[in-house]
Amino acid sequence: MTQTQQVTTATEGDVVVALAGNPNSGKTTVFNAITGARQHVGNYPGVTVEKKEGQRRVDDTIVHVVDLPGTYSLTAYSLEEVVARNFVINECPDVVVDVVDASNLERNLYLTTQFIELGVPVVIALNMMDAAEARGRDIDVELLSELLGVPIVPTVASRGGGIEDLVAVMVETARAHRVPGREVRYGRELEEHIAEITQSLEHEEALAGLPARWLAIKLLEDDDEVRDLVAERLDDGGDLLRRVERTRAHLEAVIGDDAEMALADRRYGFINGACAEATTTSRAQRIDWSEAIDNVVTHRVLGIPIFLALMWGMFEMVFRLGAPPMRWLESAFGWLAAHLAFWLPDGPLQSLLVDGVIGGVGGVLIFVPQILLLFLAISLLEDSGYMSRAAFVVDRAMHYVGLHGKSFIPMLIGFGCTVPAIMATRTLESRRDRLTTMLVAPLMSCGARLPVYVLLAGAFFPPYLAGKVIFGIYLLGVLLAALMARVFRSTLLKGPMAPFVMELPPYRMPTLPGTLLHMWERGWCYVRKAGTVILAASVVMWALLSWPEPPAHAPADGLPAIAHTAAGHIGRGLEPVLRPLGFNWKVGISLVAGLAAKEVVVATLATTYSLEESAEGSTAALTEALRADPTFSPLVAIALMAFILIYPPCIAAMAVLWRESGSSKCLAIAVAYTTSLAWLVSFIIYQGGRLLGWG
Repeated sequence: MTQTQQVTTATEGDVVVALAGNPNSGKTTVFNAITGARQHVGNYPGVTVEKKEGQRRVDDTIVHVVDLPGTYSLTAYSLEEVVARNFVINECPDVVVDVVDASNLERNLYLTTQFIELGVPVVIALNMMDAAEARGRDIDVELLSELLGVPIVPTVASRGGGIEDLVAVMVETARAHRVPGREVRYGRELEEHIAEITQSLEHEEALAGLPARWLAIKLLEDDDEVRDLVAERLDDGGDLLRRVERTRAHLEAVIGDDAEMALADRRYGFINGACAEATTTSRAQRIDWSEAIDNVVTHRVLGIPIFLALMWGMFEMVFRLGAPPMRWLESAFGWLAAHLAFWLPDGPLQSLLVDGVIGGVGGVLIFVPQILLLFLAISLLEDSGYMSRAAFVVDRAMHYVGLHGKSFIPMLIGFGCTVPAIMATRTLESRRDRLTTMLVAPLMSCGARLPVYVLLAGAFFPPYLAGKVIFGIYLLGVLLAALMARVFRSTLLKGPMAPFVMELPPYRMPTLPGTLLHMWERGWCYVRKAGTVILAASVVMWALLSWPEPPAHAPADGLPAIAHTAAGHIGRGLEPVLRPLGFNWKVGISLVAGLAAKEVVVATLATTYSLEESAEGSTAALTEALRADPTFSPLVAIALMAFILIYPPCIAAMAVLWRESGSSKCLAIAVAYTTSLAWLVSFIIYQGGRLLGWG
């Protein structure tokens, strides 16, 4: 898949489809099955929410499919809900395809009722029919379609089942502009007031194009966006809103509950009635394996040890299985460097290509096998449904730090990359929760840090210990994130904690194409970064390490010639601050370079040591150079890994943190506390280890 900022524009005669659905409903699988490789990614105008689009040709018609953010409803609580709703209202797609999990029908149909209220053409993709059948649930699709008033197509998107039928039905519905044939009714008391408000809105030209009944329902729900819209566009908007507020107060007095809850209850009543008529459960129901597994993996006592065991197994697998292909790539880059050094004359060009490009970029690319294995493991955990269980398991522990299990999902995503981890905080309703999670997410060790850990652990620890050391560093990040979340929630971000409600999707067998696609997308981002950001950083660091040209004779101060380059001056300037941590001036250079991207730490160390030691920039040569350096030791390696874990994330992550928080103050706090905490933790590790005689 290519990523671009293009926006698909439909021409006359084309069909625009909005693909909607709950998280974990298989919406992305349906999108991939419909569009194949004809996709591109950008952002919705004015916001940071990702916009994924794709195309498919049906006869002489181009079908443009827009994958809306996954959402449980169209109530304007989260940014995803606002984006999904505004796209349907403002962009007027020809049809909305609502992907519904057939094994969790009642919960998923709540979103469907809101599309029905909007009065837009809707087609239901009744997905995961195989999972529903495995639970002994029989769904009369024709009857359910009649009861809801919308076409329904059963699908098993993971195997491509029903996709062609779905495409045909959605195109037919779009061309006929077939709106839902049913209306959700809310009972006599509510309907009277809905009709009264609808009548006040029907003839307002300023609200033309917006369904009056839907606006009335949203006003009764006290929807912020709709209330602001009415106040802004209508001359007597204030009077209307005051009447609505009196109506809400009257309803609360009569019904005994606020209007929003009453409307939600009626929707679920409509859904339950339809499901009771159209679904049956076999008496010979099969064993619900999801519940059986959950009894073990979400157990109050066993849940956290199982989670930790899975994480430990993941890092052991990454380190052990990734080692052989890593050696193969290392040999290939070593061969390339040796041949370039042989064919090119001595001089700046040879040094740039051998030491800067191959020593820097090659030193990062050899870790691709381990990065791919890490992303493979994360994809398997996500696609199987275990990630939600992990959040549920740690919910109790998260309460002690002022957050809840839902905040742990972005933190888990942070094991892959900090950028999507920060973006994933949009799903949190409370701004305090969002800001707290944004601030601590960088402490979760992203895949970009893994090459540094592998280098240092491989250099100073035997293979049977290296994986355990890396796991310990990842665990340290989790513990520090919990500690800092507690600090922030007790000081800067005080306030009540939002309730935690998380749906646990049924376990699913991850599909090979889906898992490989997710692994490749994330892995390709790493490779692309190596060819852009890391290449640029490697060339810059090579230049800083080459100029001013080191003196030909031994300097009078006894320092290596490289210490007199621009990079050497930077490192020597930082050395007084880093020396209490056990770091030399070369490490200082690599830490500064690592602000561009954490992988650049390895590239910079490779460039630094290859220039000084006249090595070929291979990991083996760098490993030997680190071992031979008297300032390095296993204790210094652990302190350095801890520093890399904690100190400010890459520039891209900091930019996203600034954009998502909307506050330069938040970014400044993140940079200040991560820098200070990194120094403090590394100081404790190094000086404490020396006191214990480990130095």
